[in-house]
Amino acid sequence: MTRGNQREISREKAKKKLDKLGKGSKSKEDDGLSLRNKQERDAEIMRLKQKKKQELAEAASK
Repeated sequence: MTRGNQREISREKAKKKLDKLGKGSKSKEDDGLSLRNKQERDAEIMRLKQKKKQELAEAASK
């Protein structure tokens, strides 16, 4: 191969770029939460959204 270690250097550079942008890392919101806790949190958020949408629909129909 004539490229030598250029491919490895390129990969390292791309990884640093992604890390700098914050991509490829976990969001701070999810750190330390188990799968069950995440599911419960998301379910509660969805319940609130559904309740709000239902209230808006009822208000619009009156």
